[in-house]
Amino acid sequence: MITLVLFVPIILGIFSLIIKKSYFNRISLFGSVVLYILVAIAVWSNFEWYILPDWLMVYFQFDNIGLYFFSVMTIVFASVSVYSLFYFEAHLLTAKQESIYIAEILFFIVAMTGVILSTHLALLWVFIEATTLTSALLIYFEKKKSSLEATWKYVYICSVGIALAFVGIILLSIGSRNINSLFFNDLYKNAKEINPFWLKISFAFIFVGFGTKIGIAPIHAWLPDAHSEAPSPVSALLSGALLNSALLGLLRIHEIFIKANSEVFSNSLFLLTGFLSLVVTSVFMLRLKNYKRMLAYSSIENMGILFIGISLGNLGFFAVMIHLFAHSLSKSSLFLTSGNILHLNKSKKIEDVKGLLKRDPRTGWLWIVSMLAIIGLPPFPIFLSKFLIIRAFWLSGTGWLIIPFFLLLIIITFGMSSAVFKMSFGEPLNGESENIKLNLAAYSPQIVLLLLLLVVGIDMPQQVLTLINNAASFFH
Repeated sequence: MITLVLFVPIILGIFSLIIKKSYFNRISLFGSVVLYILVAIAVWSNFEWYILPDWLMVYFQFDNIGLYFFSVMTIVFASVSVYSLFYFEAHLLTAKQESIYIAEILFFIVAMTGVILSTHLALLWVFIEATTLTSALLIYFEKKKSSLEATWKYVYICSVGIALAFVGIILLSIGSRNINSLFFNDLYKNAKEINPFWLKISFAFIFVGFGTKIGIAPIHAWLPDAHSEAPSPVSALLSGALLNSALLGLLRIHEIFIKANSEVFSNSLFLLTGFLSLVVTSVFMLRLKNYKRMLAYSSIENMGILFIGISLGNLGFFAVMIHLFAHSLSKSSLFLTSGNILHLNKSKKIEDVKGLLKRDPRTGWLWIVSMLAIIGLPPFPIFLSKFLIIRAFWLSGTGWLIIPFFLLLIIITFGMSSAVFKMSFGEPLNGESENIKLNLAAYSPQIVLLLLLLVVGIDMPQQVLTLINNAASFFH
């Protein structure tokens, strides 16, 4: 199974570039989607099919937390693929342009898959660097001056961050020279033998390096530009999948501290940067004039919430897994819907968009409901994850932090909801009051994502609960 998800999309992407036919482009894209869905189901069912040689299989494995992140990524990948059909039509892409887009998407997905399945720290680092290179091409896909600037900013900042992470890996290898291995299982089993000084120094470098890729404040400068300039389906992938894969890499390092009984140090970094991200988002959310940048800052906020949850122990880990799922799906829905808005209004400025509910009621309601999902209105799952994080504050003896946590969330919610309602209600600008209906691919992915969120929020299926529990148990 691992062989299929690592190699088949690459092969299909290469053939798409060679053949350059629309029918084959779609076969490559949706064939990869179906493959990922089938592999996820097979692993859920404890069915595995090994093709890779034993020496290579050691480097790629599904564990409980990896399966969870892989499943979330697969859902986002499927929704982005369906929406891409509308993107092709709206932007009048040629078969050659489609083949480039699809090949880049598939290479990017494989890079993130490598991050999720890697069992070796150095290999994980290589795949995180690969995600930078493959996603940079997607950010620049529309070849505008602003997207070129955002791409270079993204590549430069993330490359510096990844270089710092590489230094951290070297320092960790110095501190763990008695172990003589960078396989995660070996590091976990012998965590207490790692020199505490080198462990802490290495984590500082890795935290900054991977934190840059996650987009956590204050090392988030690339994220608003990249997410706002990329095509909307690519923005959904960046926010709903890329940030998660980088976060998983950092979580695997954090587990070393847990096994070494030294998590106080790493938890303090997670808590500090988590709150800093909420502060930065609250400041900018009230001043933003670009709705795609607004969604990008919302990603920074939610990464901050995840960092806070990570620092709060077992209940926090459970809340993090729920929040990660809910954020990925709701933010993907928002970014895909923003593509509809951009198509209708030809502008990313909030002030240029009015009366969405009259111009295109389907897009307007998707925009509003997706916003309600991301801010955590019941019964959407983010309400549950935030409630559990607040409870984890009490259990960890830091109940006083609930006050600033609440205040920052209120400010962010006010800023985002004000912009969304301002865009949705009222009369359309320039007398554009005709009721427009886009094709089905422009709405169906968001509808499915929101329905999945409602199902999980109202009555979480036992299979989903088991998957979340298994992922959260990784930290025990």
